[in-house]
Amino acid sequence: MALSPQGRRGYAVGALALTAALALSACGSDTGGSSSGSTTGASASAAGGVKLVQPGKLTVCTNIPYEPFQFKDDSGKIVGFDVDIVDLAAKKLGVTQNIVDIDFAVIKSGAAMAAGKCDVAAAGMTITDERKQNIDFSEPYFDATQALLAKKGTGAKSLEDVKAKNLKLGAQASTTGLDYVKKQGFNPTEYADSAKELLALQAGQADVVVQDLPVVLTWLKKPEIAEKFELVASLDTGEQYGIGLKKGADPTLLKTINEEITKSKQDGTYEKIYVKWFGKKPGELG
Repeated sequence: MALSPQGRRGYAVGALALTAALALSACGSDTGGSSSGSTTGASASAAGGVKLVQPGKLTVCTNIPYEPFQFKDDSGKIVGFDVDIVDLAAKKLGVTQNIVDIDFAVIKSGAAMAAGKCDVAAAGMTITDERKQNIDFSEPYFDATQALLAKKGTGAKSLEDVKAKNLKLGAQASTTGLDYVKKQGFNPTEYADSAKELLALQAGQADVVVQDLPVVLTWLKKPEIAEKFELVASLDTGEQYGIGLKKGADPTLLKTINEEITKSKQDGTYEKIYVKWFGKKPGELG
């Protein structure tokens, strides 16, 4: 998400508080949509000697919905660009992917992985120096850009216009989009996830929202959204997404993820996945 360093996007949290928060807030579901809790006990070895929190599974923390990166399809299965990218590493290891839907704040802080809730995090998460203090990242797998979505008729074409016209700005909590507009002097209303952010825009609680460009473009594919709202600006913030791992992560797991990302870009698999979810080739989005 391009979640901010608070997430998608570091701060220290006491181990006891983390354990309690995670126990209360974590909700797990596999990619088939059925409920399953992630195990925090003894880890099991996968192919290649990688230690995993659940036998035979690569457990992945994410925060849904964040379409088209991770979201539930009509059957309730969690799908998306990130899911397909992580599947490359899971298949290489000879295991299945198990997805845990959890609050983004405990993902980007590194708490979820430190507590053994998951092996990796794939949550449209921007690589930042602050997050690197708590998380090890894979090599970048996606170039991200922020965007402004506004109701039609505002006349806004930039953040400067939003300020000049005194428009109500909304942003997703714990994201780099939120951080970016705050650095520009804004104090936007924060929403817990992208779905609530969009609902606020539709309800008139916000006139404009900042969100990752691919998410905004996906929203605009829906006729009821495109009819009333429009993309008014792209904000090139130079962000890149990475797969997050526990600090001091298993080097074999990190190596496997990096190798599969690199291989997919060389053999055309990455482009196929990209076109599948964005309808365009890498570099053509926007």
